[in-house]
Amino acid sequence: MSLITLKSILDNDFYKFTMQNAVVKLFPNERVQYRFINRGKHHFPENFDQELRKSVDAMAELKLSKEEKEYLRVTCPYLDLPYLDFLGGYHYDPREVQISQDGNDIEVTVEGEWYRAILWEVPLLALISELHYVMNALERDNDDAVISKTLEKARKLEGLGVSFAEFGTRRRHSYQVHNLVMDVLTRDKTSGFIGSSNVHFAMKYGVKPIGTHAHEWFMFHAAEYGFKMANAISLEHWVDVYRGDLGVALSDTYTTDVFFEQFDKKFAKLFDGVRHDSGDPIEFANKTIAHYRKHGIDPLFKFIIFSDGLNLEKVSEITAACRGKIGISFGIGTNLTNDVGLKPMNIVIKLTAAKSVTGDWIPTVKLSDEHGKYTGDPKMTELAKEFLRIKN
Repeated sequence: MSLITLKSILDNDFYKFTMQNAVVKLFPNERVQYRFINRGKHHFPENFDQELRKSVDAMAELKLSKEEKEYLRVTCPYLDLPYLDFLGGYHYDPREVQISQDGNDIEVTVEGEWYRAILWEVPLLALISELHYVMNALERDNDDAVISKTLEKARKLEGLGVSFAEFGTRRRHSYQVHNLVMDVLTRDKTSGFIGSSNVHFAMKYGVKPIGTHAHEWFMFHAAEYGFKMANAISLEHWVDVYRGDLGVALSDTYTTDVFFEQFDKKFAKLFDGVRHDSGDPIEFANKTIAHYRKHGIDPLFKFIIFSDGLNLEKVSEITAACRGKIGISFGIGTNLTNDVGLKPMNIVIKLTAAKSVTGDWIPTVKLSDEHGKYTGDPKMTELAKEFLRIKN
């Protein structure tokens, strides 16, 4: 089989670069570990680890081009120029990635300085997903069918009058399908399509790269500063770096209720809105609206980005419940980039540990609003629930 490789170092989610910029400034010496989690219990064929190893090793050749660096400089002025110089000299180090296979199971771990290792997660997942379909000889819908499905979704979303972005890099079927979808979505300049989380495709198709930070930002802060202060210090550090830019706060790393306890009037005013990524979206919207009103803020001047496993039915329900109450936008992932007649993969890579100033590895955990999405060391999970008074 032919080697599956990435075509650009920017073929990654935007929030990886925005977080990397902040990590370079604030945490240049910290080391972290990540681990692949096969939530869908997918079976990997013989020699999958060897083929993935080849793809990972090939990533060492990726390098930021002059055109890409200029694109970031012009499009993203909030990224520090020293950081862009750093990124211009950055290359993936495959030695940071360990891959093994036992029967139909694979194990993938990453370890390194946080400012370097942070870029691995999304491209690794994209490679695992694409390689899974290729090595299992699973045939997708043809290009015409993919184009037709995408056009139909775009028209229905336009009919709902909502803005939406493409968030589907990590569990896409393939680069080719991702490219097809982006081509379709950018044809109609009057639709509600506003951009992509993928920087490479945002640049290629002339749309906005979208993203701020991910759960790992909060998970690291919990390991570094403790669970009780994780949300507040995470947000403070984000404001210190971006001074009002990139103002969407992720709310569910340690449940929404805990988040809103520290998302006080200062943060509620500073940040443009919040992102929903787990639990009941309408219940979340009601909590968010009530929180803004409690602080004397008109929710119509704020917004929620919904991004949890969205399809057209969910988007329609959320729109009906929220319209006229708060600003809304949608980040649609797998339903756009992996709706090809095959079962999409359910896979993630999560931050699992951060090295403390004492040299000890501290396990990281995530307690989302959906209990099935709890991740991390069981003992540390129970400790976090006790500290944060989470009863479920």
